[in-house]
Parts: sequence; structure tokens; C-alpha cells
Amino acid sequence: MSYFNDGNKYYNNKDYSKALENYIESIDIGENESCAYYNAGVCYIKLKDFNSAIDMLKKALYIQKESKYYFNLAYCYAMLENVNKALIYPNLNGEGLLLKISNLFDVLGRIAFPIFAFLLVEGFFNTKNRKNYLLYLLGFAIISEVPFDLFVTKTFFNPRFNNVLFSLSLALITIWIIDIIKTKIKKSPRIIWYTISLFIVTIMCFISMFLSVDYDYHAILIVYFFYIFYNKPILSSIFGYLSIFKEVWATLGFGFILTYNGKRGKQSKILNYCFYPVHLLILGLLRMYFNI
Repeated sequence: MSYFNDGNKYYNNKDYSKALENYIESIDIGENESCAYYNAGVCYIKLKDFNSAIDMLKKALYIQKESKYYFNLAYCYAMLENVNKALIYPNLNGEGLLLKISNLFDVLGRIAFPIFAFLLVEGFFNTKNRKNYLLYLLGFAIISEVPFDLFVTKTFFNPRFNNVLFSLSLALITIWIIDIIKTKIKKSPRIIWYTISLFIVTIMCFISMFLSVDYDYHAILIVYFFYIFYNKPILSSIFGYLSIFKEVWATLGFGFILTYNGKRGKQSKILNYCFYPVHLLILGLLRMYFNI
């Protein structure tokens, strides 16, 4: 009896659960291990369990390096909205400096984004001019787009990928609209405002996905929760994390937010705004130069 062959039969009949069971049995007895791991990964993809698929595909790659293994691994990361890994994995050989750099940027990005969202809302409530605040953000979003596309896609412009400053700009517009409505209907029952705000958030989430902004609807939701639960950091962090719970490293970002003492620290406004486009430009040029 060959569990691997039986798995192939079930797979061809589109019974992916049964096929998966047989591939796992094949793995347990050491039969066609790399292929069994790969086929199990493909079954998980068919079943929309991308995290389990990633685990299987990585095990297949540990045994044998195949281009199709990398392709499907990249596909899984794309489905999980991890653009960095989706783009970089086809260029990896399963090890080395590039993989370590990729993982480092993943971790830093997941920690940083909740902090960016929190500070956006802090700025919204404390800025003297919300219009200028939004224009600054949009201006640097536009400036950052070419460096972002260079780094992410090795092209000067790709409308399918838009940087995180556009995400934050859209989130800022969302809470600004909600805040204006709050002022307009302040004498109405609170539930009306909450209902309207959720309707606006829903529309903005769809817009964010349509525009392909970084973090798409997660950015809208996290900023919304920081706005709704302003001055209630525990509640805002809980709801914020629930909106992006699959990103485990984000918990550290929300944890850092809970240590905020409400005071503005020393900072350079120019450095704050310029760091993002400049570091992306450097990384993008390096990626093009080394063709990675």
C-alpha cells in the first residue's frame, strides 16, 4: 500500500482532506518525504489554510530545493497579505543573509505599525491644524511612492502597491469625517453616531483594499479603535490587536503603546518625515543594483 499514491488519487478527485491524510501518513513512514510535504502544502492551499501550507512547504524545502516549492510559498504569503515575503521568497535559497534581512524587516514593520497608528490619532487630537496635518502626510506619501515601489517591486511605479503613508492618510480622513459627524449630531443618541461611524469605516475599508494600500483595511480599523477608545489604551490595544491578530509581533507594538506617558519626547520633524522615503530609496536602489 502506498499512502503517497493514494493521496494523489484523492487529490485528482479533488478530495483534498483525504489526500492530506494520506500525504501525512506518507510523511510519517518516510515515503517520498519532500514530495509528500509539498503535496500536503498544496492540499492546505486548496483548503485555504495558508499557515499550515507554509509549514509544510518549508519542510519540503529543507529536504529539497525546488522552484515550485518557493513559488507556492510566496503565494501563501501573498494570500496572508505579507507582501515582503511574497516578493522575496522566490529569490531565496532557503537560507542566508537575504532571508535574515527579510525576517528582520517583517518583525520591525509589525511592531512599528500599531505605534504609527497610535501616534496618528494622537496627532489628530493635538494638532493645531488638521488640514495641514493631512496635507503633510499626503505629500510625503506621494514623495515616498517611487522609493516604495523600487524596494517592493523593482519598478519606478506600480499602482498595485501603495505605501503605508497612504494607508495612514486614508485612516486620518476616516476619523476626521467621523469626528465632524459627531459634532453635527452631538444632540442625537450616541448609538446613531456609532452606527454611522461603522458604516463609514466599512466603506473606507473597501476603498483601502481597492487602492491596494499597505495594511489595507487593518490600518483603517486600528486607527478607528484608537480614535473610539481615545484615552483608554487597554481597550484600544485589545480591539486594535484583534483587527490584526494574525500578526503576532504586533503585540509588542501595542505593548509599547501602553507605556506611553502622554508627554511628547524630543524629536526632529524633518528626520521624522524624511526617514521613511530615504531609507526606502536606499533599499530600493540596493535591490536593483544587486538584482534581488
